[in-house]
This record gives sequence, C-alpha cells and structure tokens, in this order.
Amino acid sequence: MSASFAGRLRRGMGAGLLAVLLAGCGSRESARPAHPLPAPPFQAAGEPGRSGGEFVLPLSSNPRTFNPLLAFDAASDAVTRLLHSSLIRLDWTTQEIVPGLAHSWSVAPDQKTWTFNLRRGLHWSDGAPLTAADVVFTWNEVMYDREFNRLTPDLFRIQGKPFEVTAPDELTVRVVTPEVFGPFLEFFGSVAILPKHILEPAVKQGRFASVLAVNSTPARVVGCGPFRLKEFVPDKHVRLERNPEYWAADRAGNRLPYFETVRFAIDPSPGSDTVLFLAGKTHALDALRFEAVERCEQAAPQSGVRVLDLGAGVERDFLWFNQNTGTNAAGRPLVAPAKLRWFRNQTFRQAVSCAIDRARIVREACAGRAQPIHTFIGAENRRWSNPAVPVFEFNRERARALLAEVGLLDRDGDGVREDAQGVPVEIQMFCNTGNPFREKAAALIAEDLRHAGLKLNTAAISFRELVEKINVTFDYECALMGLGGGGLDPASQLNVLRSSEDLHQWFPRQSAPSTPWEARLDALMDAQMRTLDFAERKRAFDEVQTILAEQLPMIYILSPVAYAGVRAEIGNVRPSALTPYRVTWNLEELFFRSPSRD
Repeated sequence: MSASFAGRLRRGMGAGLLAVLLAGCGSRESARPAHPLPAPPFQAAGEPGRSGGEFVLPLSSNPRTFNPLLAFDAASDAVTRLLHSSLIRLDWTTQEIVPGLAHSWSVAPDQKTWTFNLRRGLHWSDGAPLTAADVVFTWNEVMYDREFNRLTPDLFRIQGKPFEVTAPDELTVRVVTPEVFGPFLEFFGSVAILPKHILEPAVKQGRFASVLAVNSTPARVVGCGPFRLKEFVPDKHVRLERNPEYWAADRAGNRLPYFETVRFAIDPSPGSDTVLFLAGKTHALDALRFEAVERCEQAAPQSGVRVLDLGAGVERDFLWFNQNTGTNAAGRPLVAPAKLRWFRNQTFRQAVSCAIDRARIVREACAGRAQPIHTFIGAENRRWSNPAVPVFEFNRERARALLAEVGLLDRDGDGVREDAQGVPVEIQMFCNTGNPFREKAAALIAEDLRHAGLKLNTAAISFRELVEKINVTFDYECALMGLGGGGLDPASQLNVLRSSEDLHQWFPRQSAPSTPWEARLDALMDAQMRTLDFAERKRAFDEVQTILAEQLPMIYILSPVAYAGVRAEIGNVRPSALTPYRVTWNLEELFFRSPSRD
C-alpha cells in the first residue's frame, strides 16, 4: 500500500484574499507552553542535533488538501505527511516497523485480537488530549464510511466484514479482525489518526471533505505530526512550524523536530526543482530527476550539495504480452489466435527474456543510470526478496534454441521465424511518449529480438492512449511500461498478482484463473494473508516469486537508479530508495550541522 491515501481551493475566491485569510486569521498563541513529552516518548535513531532554522523543499503545485485521507496528489501528500501521524511507522532504512503513537502492541493467541498501547500524555497540535477515542473515531466514523473514504475501506474488510475497533480505556485500542490478516500491522497501523474534537461535527453533518481544507485557517488544521500549518500562500509557498506537542525526542531527551519551520517553495516550471537546489534556495531533492543527475554531480564540489546514488529503486520497467483469451464487442478475439498461442507459451516468453541484452539497454538508453533486473522483487526489499529464483538472462543461443523448441523456425529464410502454420512472428509493441529513455529501450529490444528471428514493431503513443489499450479495450499485443510504489509487504502486490485484479496486467479481471500457475499464485497470495507467521508468509511469497520468474508473464528489463540530492550541511540523513521521500522521510530528526541563516 502506498504511503498516502490520497479540499480544494475554494472556488470563486481570489488567491490574494485567500492568502490574507490564511496568514492572518485564527493565529495560534505561539507562546503557549507545550505539555511535557509523553511517556514514553519515541526515541529517534539519529544523533542528537542542533535546533533551529528553516528547511526548504520544492513543490511543483499547490496542495489541494491538508486532509491525509484525501491527499491523492503528490503536493498534498508531501505536506500532510508532516502534519499527521499513525499508530506505527516504517523505518525505511532498516525496513522495520517501529512504534508511533502507540509505544507497544500485542496480538492474542487467536491471531485476530490486537491491542495497541498509546503513549501517556499525547496531545494534538492545538494542545487537546489525544486518546484512544480519536483512533476509534478515525476508523468507525471515517475510514469505514464510504461517503468519506471511497478508495480504501475494502482493504480493511475480510469477506465484507469490517474490523472491530474499540477503546477499553483512553490509552488502549483493541482491534478484532474477522479472520487472521497477515499484513495487519503495516496496513492498519499506518493510517493517519484524525482529531475527533475537530472533525466530529463536520462528519455528523456530512462535511468531512471540507475540513482540513486548504482554505482552513491554520489553527483549525490540527494534527499530531512533527509540524503544524503556519501559512499557505497559493502559488508561492506553504510554511509549517514545529509542533510543540510532538511525541518524539532524540537520545539526549530533546524534543523533536529540530527545524523551527519547513517551507515548501511552489514553482511549477519544468526543472525548477533542480535550479532552486543548485542555487542554494532549497535543501533537498527527494527524487533527483534522471536528466539532472550529471548536472548536479558536476556542480556538487562548488555548490555544497551531495548527490546520493541509492541503487535500484522501486520502479521497474518491463514488457508483457497480451494473454487475454476474451473477445471484443464484435465477438472477435482480442488477440489473433496464432499470436495468443505464442504469448501464452511459457517457453516462448523465456526465449524472449534470453534474447534481451539488458546491460546494453542500461548503457545506451539510460547512460548507465539504471540496473538490469530479472525478478519481481529485487534485493532492495531485503525482508521479502527471494534471491534463489531462476533467471533467464541474455543468451542469444539459448533464445534461439527455445524458440526452435516451440516450433518457431525461419522456414523461408527471410530472417523472421514462422510457426508450424507459416504465420510469421511479427508483433506490435506499444510504449508511451514523453519518456525518451523508454522509447530508446523499445528500439533496442526490437533490435535484440531481430537477432533471435522475431520481428517487433514499436510505436510510442500517449500515456492516456496506452492506458486505454491495456486497461479498457485490450486492443494490443505487447506493451513496455513501468510500475512502482507499494509497500514492503507482499500484500501491497495483490492488485498485480491476483488473477481477478485490474493490474494483473497480462490478463486482468479473470472470472477464474486461466492457467494452473495463476491459480497457484492466487492460492499462495491468499495463504500468506491468513497467517501472522513470517516464516510461513515468506515461504509462500518465495514460491510466488519463483513462479513469476519461471512463467515470466512480466519480462523485467531494468530499474532506474534512485537518486536524491541533499545539502552537505544536513545531519541525520538516512536515505532509502523504497520511499518517495528518499532523504526526508525522517525530516523530524534532520538538522543543520552549523547555525543556519534564517
């Protein structure tokens, strides 16, 4: 599951008036003393740092909401993640679940009854107490109400039944799941907790979407994250200030966060994030764009920035063949029968994988700024990857032998193989425009397949057209695309691996598995969902990865290297390629190593 759930600017109000309202109304009593740190406070992993200064990040558009359940766009998510917190959190460098608002938790022997113990003395950013009642409100009144949460409620139902969320006392949350739910801790625990005292009236009146909106006064945007809203000036900036009630401290007992303010500088101009970073006007770039890496590397010695190479990221480029056995509205097969026979043949797909020189594609299409890949999950996900899966790597002789094994031969000597019925192996592959690296990769793949006797015609179309073909009309033969995101847990991949799901890309929304190996994938993914035993879950998912590596419904090509940029003066940087916030996921413990110039 991705890190965010996905308010708008009030229509008819000019940006200037709105800025005045946000900057000048509902101001907080800045001198109000904070309550003592909760017991126990969360202790950050980094070294004790220096307090003070303003940390600046780029933002390519205005946020649309400050409500974490409605933050579907990147700008809203970038801001709301700092305003809100959840029961647990992920340490993206250790890949472990660590405490959040809850300092501990346990599960009963039935593996269905969970108990979370909240820290004593938690408070919202406005000073109101944060208790188990807020957790119960978040789930029973918001998360399970389809009027307010239209995207994710089914993630937290089993056979249509919701989880039972109750509060035995103000520091205890009890959750009972209808059945054992393997990814419970990461999925349930990562949901942002909402302030009942602020939102309950709006929920009762059906106005949930209008609260925590961008036209709210800062004092009404209440959360429990490391920062709170100070000012939003549309098309200029969002400024946050440290939350004096935040529940974390460093090893020396100093309350976090260290930065006094965080400012998001809004600039939609293409490439403006790199310009601002190199000019010293921002302090970090979580996702350093591929084409800007060399420029930043060259400027690093003079500009005081660090370019971080984090290795293969979560994005993976792959090709697949349309294995859909269905028919169109006119009753004609979606895929020509001869081609469908090739596409649904495991040995044919293995041959294609062996024909592709991934290392060459990395060199020539990506200037070396990617890594060849062959597997569904890579070594970057240390906890769940299976390094023992078979690999069908570049080997032209093996590719030719496998093609001959399935009866695909160059019967007329024209350089293109034909099947036993004389049909030449000529395939159309689509990729999307606007990605020059992928278009170059498509050309190189076509050249590789030509050496194996396969004719691959490539065409770049708009992303919208490509999505229409692969998700709606199914009018295509082969596609080259990329997917990324999701969480660490295998359950975040259910929408790709289950045969009935939309992102089961090669043949989506099957009424029943079309092959025995897809039926096995379904059974394994269901099995790992119904146990909390990590070893059992890992065995099931290891087999899933083996099946995918042998069957190759998705033929993986490369993973772009994840780059990030950060100014050398920033301390406690613990980067990770597994999150969009590669260097700022732990922003509450980042600090300026020397006194900053505010």
